[in-house]
Amino acid sequence: MEKIQKFTAQELSQFDGKDGKPAYVAYKGKVYDVADSYQWVEGEHLEHAAGQDLTKQMDVAPHGEEVMERMKIVGILVES
Repeated sequence: MEKIQKFTAQELSQFDGKDGKPAYVAYKGKVYDVADSYQWVEGEHLEHAAGQDLTKQMDVAPHGEEVMERMKIVGILVES
């Protein structure tokens, strides 16, 4: 069984998809790897950047949370 990795907001910010780093985003407490999505290039998707919690931004997105279900979960977001 794979151990769940825990990320604080500060730790998550290190996974911004820049300079070869992984691109992770948080949504509703889960951390997703978005690097393999063609919608995310160099850690950016439209005006959004990897390394952040996008829960609030998803409320105004032109799509639903089903897009997150296509991404691999790599951990959970925890309070620092």
